[in-house]
Amino acid sequence: MEKDENRSSGKLQSVLFVCTGNIFRSVTAEYALKARLGADTSCIVSSAGIDARPQSVHDWVQTRLWEKGADPTRHVQRQLTRGLVEAADLVIAMARNHQVFVREQFGRDVPLFNQVCLGHDQPILDLHEMMPDWETDPERARAYVWSVIDVIWATAPALLPRLR
Repeated sequence: MEKDENRSSGKLQSVLFVCTGNIFRSVTAEYALKARLGADTSCIVSSAGIDARPQSVHDWVQTRLWEKGADPTRHVQRQLTRGLVEAADLVIAMARNHQVFVREQFGRDVPLFNQVCLGHDQPILDLHEMMPDWETDPERARAYVWSVIDVIWATAPALLPRLR
């Protein structure tokens, strides 16, 4: 009951970011929002993936997050579950396939990151979606990954008014 009251009154206590593997987009959003909220916040910020398989956060992602002041070494990827979705006041999808997954698996409609932060109905594409042959041009691929991290990092503060 209290969580429903918090949702309807606009006071959000928890945010869950969702992407595919929980090693790039959603983890970046999680760390970006946590950095803006600071250690004294009571808001719970987390992330999960719709297809989280055992794999490490890529060096490109780790490097850029370190440059932003975040320590991604303690990140443990998580598979999205009904419990995680139901526990979160606000679930934010990074792309349309994540929205569809949450709706079909858990019966909850969730917004895209860009909808919530920028008012744009536009997904944030994963590296392989943007560049199917990314391995043939690693410098361009790294530049794309870093640009996505930079955009998420700069945009996440738009959520702050909803959390305070």
